[in-house]
Amino acid sequence: MSVRIAVIADDFTGGLFVASNLEKLGIPVFYVCDTAVLNEAADGEVLVIATRLRFMPPAQAVATLDSLTSMLDRIGVERIFYKYCSTFDSTAEGNIGPCGDLLARKYGQQRLVFGPGYPDLRTYVHEGYMFYKDRLISESIKRSDPITPMSDPDMARVLQRQTAETVGLLPHRVLHRGVEFARDYVDGQQEKGVRYFLMDCVDNDDVTVGATIFRHDRITTGADALAIELISQWTSEGAGTGRRISSPVARAQGGEVVLVGSCSGVTLRQRDHFAERNPMLNIDIREADEDVLTARALAWADEKLGAGQPIGFSVAGDVVSVADAQAKFGIMGAARKAEAILAGIAKGLGERGVRKFVVSGGETSGAIVEALGIQSMQVLPFDELGAGSCVSRDARRISLFLKPGKIGAEDVFSAALEKMRTP
Repeated sequence: MSVRIAVIADDFTGGLFVASNLEKLGIPVFYVCDTAVLNEAADGEVLVIATRLRFMPPAQAVATLDSLTSMLDRIGVERIFYKYCSTFDSTAEGNIGPCGDLLARKYGQQRLVFGPGYPDLRTYVHEGYMFYKDRLISESIKRSDPITPMSDPDMARVLQRQTAETVGLLPHRVLHRGVEFARDYVDGQQEKGVRYFLMDCVDNDDVTVGATIFRHDRITTGADALAIELISQWTSEGAGTGRRISSPVARAQGGEVVLVGSCSGVTLRQRDHFAERNPMLNIDIREADEDVLTARALAWADEKLGAGQPIGFSVAGDVVSVADAQAKFGIMGAARKAEAILAGIAKGLGERGVRKFVVSGGETSGAIVEALGIQSMQVLPFDELGAGSCVSRDARRISLFLKPGKIGAEDVFSAALEKMRTP
């Protein structure tokens, strides 16, 4: 096996963003949900490994990443990209810095790039300050994220709180002057003791220049834009990784369901749009324990599935109910309970022959894929729906559309199901 490149994504939907864009470029991807199948990757494929690292406590995340990178070392992976959210979703107690520390120490790397931002989705970094849809992230909808509220827009400062290494900035004004100037700047900053570089991301030219500077490093970190550009450059270097045209994927045969875990305003509008035409069960996680709520939901599904119509389930509440649930169960406790309910529903529906799943929420997606026992997936190229379309590689051929909570058109749930009905 000759797998030169691996992307470790800290959630499932983020991994799909990278994988679907690579597939669109003709770069073959083996998308892994279970490390037991790492050895099944074909020669020349890029490994994209979906994990649930994002909200793990730092010590647990570091231990998990250490174990995973050791597996990659054993199968001969040459370059590793650690992929996190484009909006750097992380608090002062977050794990991005500690994971970076582990990677730099383990591979003896004297510098490490951190590249959040994704210009194509209007997520920018300028002089270290992050903007989301043309607002400082601390003034955007991300300021009230239920798990990682982004109250500080300075990403270098956010990262510095998570590491003892010196964090410096690689700003747009330097990147704008070209590769040689920016490379000299990085070298000079290293001589002054800077080890970690928070890279600006004002436009795709910043991404291209930054990727060129760091492309020979064994370990790099960042969001979607930097990952896609780096891998495109790496695969253009020649030996070991091919390009090809994607083949059509056979459509799944079975029932259809939408599972909503994200509480973002975008998702709530998408949920309500779907519910105008289809049965939707809204579940209040405060009402009972997980087993009771899951059993109730599956009993409701048994009444609806035979009608030949998609059905939906939502654990997403409004601001007041979310705050109340967090007060009752804790921030992560409420999130994990909601995920467990939807995962239990998905498992039960899979046993009932449902084969088309539309899921909103990165952590929710991970929980549902695990509950369905999916080990690897064939990822479809990025298209008008965006990322997220994939099919399990096992005999069931389960079709999924996994999306982050904060993106997508209002009718994306129905559009994704319609896409699953055709090859």
